[in-house]
Amino acid sequence: MHRLHARLAVLSRGAQGFVSQPEPKSIGSFARGRQLTAGNFLFAGFLFEAKGKSIWDIPVPDPRFEEEIHGSVWLDDLAAVGDPTACQRAQEWVFEWIARFGRGGGPGWTPDLTGRRLIRWINHAILLLNGQDRAASNAYFRALGRQTVFLARRWKTAAPGLPRFEALTGLVYAGLSLSGMERYVGSASAALGRECAQNIDAEGGIPTRNPEELLEVFTLLTWTAEALVEAGRTPQRAHLAAIERIAPTLRALRHADGALARFHGGGRGIEGRLDQALASAGGRAITTHGPAMGYARVTAARTTIIVDAAGPPTGRASTNAHASTLAMELTSGRRPLIVNCGSGASFGPDWRRAGRATPSHSTLGIEGFSSSRLGPQGARSEFTDTPGQVWAQPEDDAEGHRLIAGHNGYVPTHGLTHIRQILLSVDGRTLSGEDTLGAMTVADRRRFETIMERVRHQGVPFSIRFHLHPDVDATLDLGGTAVSMAQKSGEIWVFRHDGVGELTLEPSVYLETGRLKPRATKQIVLSSHVLDYARHLGWTLAKAQDTPQAIRDTVRDEDDVTA
Repeated sequence: MHRLHARLAVLSRGAQGFVSQPEPKSIGSFARGRQLTAGNFLFAGFLFEAKGKSIWDIPVPDPRFEEEIHGSVWLDDLAAVGDPTACQRAQEWVFEWIARFGRGGGPGWTPDLTGRRLIRWINHAILLLNGQDRAASNAYFRALGRQTVFLARRWKTAAPGLPRFEALTGLVYAGLSLSGMERYVGSASAALGRECAQNIDAEGGIPTRNPEELLEVFTLLTWTAEALVEAGRTPQRAHLAAIERIAPTLRALRHADGALARFHGGGRGIEGRLDQALASAGGRAITTHGPAMGYARVTAARTTIIVDAAGPPTGRASTNAHASTLAMELTSGRRPLIVNCGSGASFGPDWRRAGRATPSHSTLGIEGFSSSRLGPQGARSEFTDTPGQVWAQPEDDAEGHRLIAGHNGYVPTHGLTHIRQILLSVDGRTLSGEDTLGAMTVADRRRFETIMERVRHQGVPFSIRFHLHPDVDATLDLGGTAVSMAQKSGEIWVFRHDGVGELTLEPSVYLETGRLKPRATKQIVLSSHVLDYARHLGWTLAKAQDTPQAIRDTVRDEDDVTA
């Protein structure tokens, strides 16, 4: 039906031009833009070196690769470079798309991809039309008009959430920007308001619980609100209310370095995007107190800790969700220290599944089991078995900022409940923690006893993992009883434990979208066995040395994204 409506849209009248001169709303990565101009195409984790080739002549190894090139987000990256070569590539590839697919063919005719593409084509109109003749300009506006008509007919078929927000934003954008398309603005703006009311909850969260996806939705909503106001129109009340609800939640999900917490398939976000979106939204800089979209934030001085303190998404929203209940991330100043491995989606199905499992997160896990279990279809399936109870209780006292949280995700498999307690000192220099795995009720103890008989009373093996950021230099210290962690800024942290478990320093990976392969890093692993009805492991993370005053740690390192 998408293809049919795309071909029918070709019969409609095209746009005549712009109502007003559009200005770019988004700029991408300079490094990725330079890669593209050099003929290095890195999309969905696949790299092709094809100097002199068109982006449309690259072999397609995966549907996600095809989606990324048809969404035209690469225009943001070429615009970030902005030199004559980048401008030439942008013009060539857009006008080649019009020639090859502009009459309704190809895989790019879906509502979310069309919305994403329309936004970029309109944002970078000055770059695309610079030096073009009248025939090329007419073809460009015809293509914009056809895509707008297609969106008006098919936006309802986009999946709820980010795909539908992209489709509706593209439709509003096009209606406001293109002469002859104004008739779509009113209905699209009203539909956007309804989507905000239905898919942004009272706390400013979304069903997927993906912080980066929430940022993308927030960015689209702020862009659309600005465009409506500039055109003399008033955004829907539900639209503006959603922006007001989301902003405090995003602030609560932001680490001390300005990046987002990496949970449920989300990354740290494009640098500067979060601050730009919050600034565009205006209003008071309020941060949510208490759980924000199910995450608990503990902060003191320059130390920020964010804990996944709610159950994972379920149903359709769990397609990209992770078994990360009670996982934590810690950032000190501008330097991440404790992280989760992240989403492996861009590195293939095996990495995708591994990234979703509990051992890829900084939390406790029973050997061979995750706190939530996937359905039979594997890496792309939904969670079918999740914790029935997840709770979190923050407390502040004279000692510092405390969080007590727990979940019963291992009760069905072992009769065991995980309870995590952390205490961050008032000065942010010491984090004390205790993880407990225990059978809490009579029924749980019976289940645990059954498991113990099955393993001949050898105990239930489990590990607490603390994955380290790749920039952290970690070594075993004090005869193997501690781990010293040195940041590039000169700051040093030391991990110690109460001696109950076994401490090891093992290899790990940092999964980062936009790179060719996972980055090697390390993880602290504290292992033990549950032999009775409960096992407690205590540990501390303490700052042994601050960043030297002679070092001004304000500049983020520029890494090669293909490394």
